[in-house]
Amino acid sequence: MSEIVAFKKFTDVVQARELKEFLQKNNIECYLADNEPSVDSFIIGSPMTDYEVKIKQEDFEKAAKLVEERFAGMLNNIDPDYYLFSFTNEELYDILLKQDEWNEFDYLLAKKLLTERGKTVDEDMLNSLKKQRIADITKKDPNENVWMVAGYIFSLLGGFIGIIIGYMLWKSKTSLPDGKSVYSYTKKGRSHGFNIFCIGIVVTVISLVYRFNLYTS
Repeated sequence: MSEIVAFKKFTDVVQARELKEFLQKNNIECYLADNEPSVDSFIIGSPMTDYEVKIKQEDFEKAAKLVEERFAGMLNNIDPDYYLFSFTNEELYDILLKQDEWNEFDYLLAKKLLTERGKTVDEDMLNSLKKQRIADITKKDPNENVWMVAGYIFSLLGGFIGIIIGYMLWKSKTSLPDGKSVYSYTKKGRSHGFNIFCIGIVVTVISLVYRFNLYTS
């Protein structure tokens, strides 16, 4: 059975539903997931609900091509005041690099504008940008050691924060532009995260039992 992966994320449920309906009309099986903020997003400071359109991994390239074709026909009827026209070449190249952070229309328009300005936009360059983007995204959190120290401290104190940090280190994953996902922390960090999570659970249970006995005695 093919793995179900994230295809596109939206903060607007209407846009997510429109994409889902478009893909289904083109015979691509897809699902809409209403993702509540994860525990690590609260710690990092970005507790935003997102709406994820998910498809089978084997349909990823087909779906991407369909979406690109859908917007390609709109490029010749653009308001001259559209904000991308004021972007520098460097800013447009940044859109190509970070395609996963932009909608398909802006991505295609960035390619069109660069080409019209006489800049190189070919498959080799785009593939190189995709590889660079994946390398950037898969870089491990430089604060991993800080999280581990904080996790052990909070877990030994019996707080739920320690459990949350441990779970974040142990289970957090990062989605890649091709739909695949990788762990956000190193093998060492995940191992410590599991230990922190377990310690936090044990200490919290002992603490609750102790308080219960004090209350009932």
